[in-house]
Amino acid sequence: MEGLKDVEKINKVEVLDVETVQVNGASVLDYDPTTAHTTDKDSWKQVGALLVTSFNCGYILTFSNLMLVPLGWEWGVVCLLIVGAFTYYANWLLAGFHLIDGHRFIRYRDLMGFVFGRKLYYVTWVLQFLTLLLGNMGFILLGGRSLKEINSELSFSPMRLQDFIIITGVAFFIYSVVVPTMSAMRRWLALSAALSFTFIAILLGIIIKDGTNNTTRDYNIHGSKADKIFNSFGAIAAILVCNTSGLLPEIQSTLRSPVIKNMRRALFLQYTVGLSIYYGVSIVGYWAYGSSVSEFLPSELSGPKWAKILLNSAVFLQNIISQHMFIAPIHEALDTKFLRLDEKISSKENLIHRFLLRSSLFTLNTFLAAAFPFMGDFVNLLGSFSLFPLTFVFPSMIFIKVRGKTARSEENAWHWAIIIVCSFLSIITTASAVRLIVNNVRSYHFFADN
Repeated sequence: MEGLKDVEKINKVEVLDVETVQVNGASVLDYDPTTAHTTDKDSWKQVGALLVTSFNCGYILTFSNLMLVPLGWEWGVVCLLIVGAFTYYANWLLAGFHLIDGHRFIRYRDLMGFVFGRKLYYVTWVLQFLTLLLGNMGFILLGGRSLKEINSELSFSPMRLQDFIIITGVAFFIYSVVVPTMSAMRRWLALSAALSFTFIAILLGIIIKDGTNNTTRDYNIHGSKADKIFNSFGAIAAILVCNTSGLLPEIQSTLRSPVIKNMRRALFLQYTVGLSIYYGVSIVGYWAYGSSVSEFLPSELSGPKWAKILLNSAVFLQNIISQHMFIAPIHEALDTKFLRLDEKISSKENLIHRFLLRSSLFTLNTFLAAAFPFMGDFVNLLGSFSLFPLTFVFPSMIFIKVRGKTARSEENAWHWAIIIVCSFLSIITTASAVRLIVNNVRSYHFFADN
């Protein structure tokens, strides 16, 4: 079956530039590299393009409000630069642990289980899958919002937001059946890039026009002192979501050798080309509309009508492609568990199983997105509760475990500081996200049409 390779052959494994470890004890899980999906095939340019286009998706239409309004200009720009730089560093570090003790780790949970044992395997599994499921719910909601904006421009149809969310969920499901793996997305990357360029170019053109005509912009941070404090930490979590996904080992698994060098090349592309685009859109949006900027930029734009229709159409179509990278690890887990690995992934029996698995997953996620249409909640919660540990805490924990005995004392102190500070940030940003959810539950209804 495609993707079944002997990734443990030493003569095909590049030497890791960190000390290897022997992990003994009954608590350690046996590592199994078997997968139903494709591995060891893609170039770093393909993965780099995947990262750039996937992160420049419909989510960037929300970041002016979520990242900059609570922080203002000075702290906003400072936090953008610091979080972006540290996220790049943390992912660069994690990429170096793709190979340990002759094993290649194609899943984050396998890596944590191998190094730390059974408990960390399941903790990583829960955190990662919560991130991916919440992120996919946000994608479904964004798609629904785009379709609703198109509908409002074309007609006075009484269709509710939930109707468009269902349409989006169906579209995501169909794409997941047609494109079964992350590696198979290579045929769609050119289209994804064209769609991203289309909606970003139109968006910037209208935003700059609106900003030039807007002479009453207000950049003040509003709310009580408690609101300002909690919202600022929520903004930091949103900046983290903007920059990372929590699934780097799964993305790295698709790369051909040398996997560490190639992953770091792809990351450099993301944090230069990709970051300049999604940061640029966020900053220009905040410049144009100030503190009143909407949490969904297309609803803020002035005409012309054709441009708004084209923009939202491109956002909707691009989201169909880009969301697949962020949900693919869940597909991989289900496919590896329930498909026949001795047959092709496109065989009749496996196709039926994939249809049932994908339909069940998207039915659940579409229902939840329709019931809880609070976009900011998705972003802040997944950034605070799960991405801080996955992005910052766990890679430093691995470094201390793998290299702690031979590393310099200042290196160990540096990584202990990262663990402590980022654990604190995870706790306080989670409290901020929960507070936001409680406030929204009070002011919105389930299945709200807004």
